[in-house]
Amino acid sequence: MPPIFDPRIEAEGRLDAPAFHRNHEPIWAVLAPYLADARGHVLEAGSGTGQHVVTFAKKSPQLVWWPSDYEARHLRSIEAWRAQAGCDNVRPARFIDLAAPGWGLGDADTDELHDLTAIFCANVIHISPWPVAEGLFAQAYGRLRPDGRLFLYGPFKRDGEHTAPSNTAFDASLRAQDPQWGIRDLADVAALAKASGLALEKTEPMPANNLTLVFVRHGEAGRRVTAPR
Repeated sequence: MPPIFDPRIEAEGRLDAPAFHRNHEPIWAVLAPYLADARGHVLEAGSGTGQHVVTFAKKSPQLVWWPSDYEARHLRSIEAWRAQAGCDNVRPARFIDLAAPGWGLGDADTDELHDLTAIFCANVIHISPWPVAEGLFAQAYGRLRPDGRLFLYGPFKRDGEHTAPSNTAFDASLRAQDPQWGIRDLADVAALAKASGLALEKTEPMPANNLTLVFVRHGEAGRRVTAPR
């Protein structure tokens, strides 16, 4: 599996993800029709290095962006990129555990992170156990405003099959690291979203055999679905 981060640790603790340089423009092309002129607050669930959040914040200065992550080195990198970018519309990085009740957020963050315009989550659910995906969708319903959207980027299977040999190899490498990891099937993710009160509105093909899924909040949340085999 290729490295997630450039082995260089940049100044002030900034991590540089090679994938960011390949995917940030195609991702923004999908997000822009929804966010370029929108108002409100956007949570990035799992910000990684922090490069996406500062880049997208510069393109949408009327939005307030909230970066978050589970890993301490990512939180340090996000803060370093935030300081370097000088974006007034990017809040300090928050620790988040998508599988925990309330995402593990403190009372202040829980009060602020509601009525969200959007949630953006890239390259998370395939490098984490299925309860992370469950928690992402379950909390998203309660935190998004009625017309809010969840944008989910990454590789996905279709009808149980990988869409490219490279994804097959990538999935095998993920499962070798942790049997609970792996590329998720689009149908399983859509079913999870529906059970959580979100509808799959759009599926956008992306470079390197990835997809961006656009979910919109609707109706009442249903029961949770079980983890796929």
